[in-house]
Amino acid sequence: MNTLLNISHFVGRTFALWVILFACLGFAFPSEFTKIGPYIPFLLGIIMFGMGLTLSAEDFKELFRKPVHVLIGVLTQYTLMPLIAFLLAFGLRLPSDIAVGVILVGCCPGGTASNVMTFLAKGNTALSVAVTTISTLLAPILTPVFILLFARSWLPVSPAALFLSIVQVVFIPILLGVIVKLCFKHQVTYAVQTLPLVSVAGIVTIIAAVVSANKEQILQSGLLIFAVVVLHNGLGLLLGYLIAKWFNMDIPSRRAISIEVGMQNSGLGAALATAHFSPLAAVPSAIFSVWHNLSGSWLATYWSKQMGQEKEQKKS
Repeated sequence: MNTLLNISHFVGRTFALWVILFACLGFAFPSEFTKIGPYIPFLLGIIMFGMGLTLSAEDFKELFRKPVHVLIGVLTQYTLMPLIAFLLAFGLRLPSDIAVGVILVGCCPGGTASNVMTFLAKGNTALSVAVTTISTLLAPILTPVFILLFARSWLPVSPAALFLSIVQVVFIPILLGVIVKLCFKHQVTYAVQTLPLVSVAGIVTIIAAVVSANKEQILQSGLLIFAVVVLHNGLGLLLGYLIAKWFNMDIPSRRAISIEVGMQNSGLGAALATAHFSPLAAVPSAIFSVWHNLSGSWLATYWSKQMGQEKEQKKS
């Protein structure tokens, strides 16, 4: 079991590398991964079930300790990222499927990887976890509403169908995870240590499936989508930090809000795009997943070193 735990921790720390590797494998060997496409919602459900297993009263402690900070994080997540996505799609006159795919990513809640990146960045991890949790639980309502608001100019949107999908692949698995934890607390406490392995395996498989199904479209439009994703993510990180600063949050909390806003649950975006729009609409989610893990890792490393240097200067 110790070996499995060590592998799980290693995979969790090297998440970004596995994302890149499987994106490349999906591109190089599309026939091996295309068949996974129909199982994307199931894979996302497993990841969300794992999230439910990890939830505890502690995760909501920050909500009661500093509710305004959590509220700012959630509101910024659900207003800033959809708006940036819409402006990029409209301003760059993106093709309909790609525009909807970019907006889908922007309307998703924060990704669970944001909590890890915040921890590595010496940010306020409790705040990050609280914002991720609340934004994910609100996703069945807010994500369809914002997709309808911002994406209907390009393609027809059914908020009711999106609501049902998010309930099935996000809310119900999380609820089941919480119930299982309540019933088997001792066993779950030990088992959750292997969850990074399960989560990484699920995310990289989804990415490989999306990339394999869209190899030709990526060859044609990959650079354009990549540029939009980099802008979307970069603006989210920057403006998230500036908004937190504007509300006079401390530096660790600014870092948490920045990373929380800039990193999305791209697996949900891919699942919704595949189920309700087109395979091409899932490509921005796949590329976002690759890029935001890289940018998040780089930013976390920079902030961590910066804090270390500040401590050394204080000692001297």
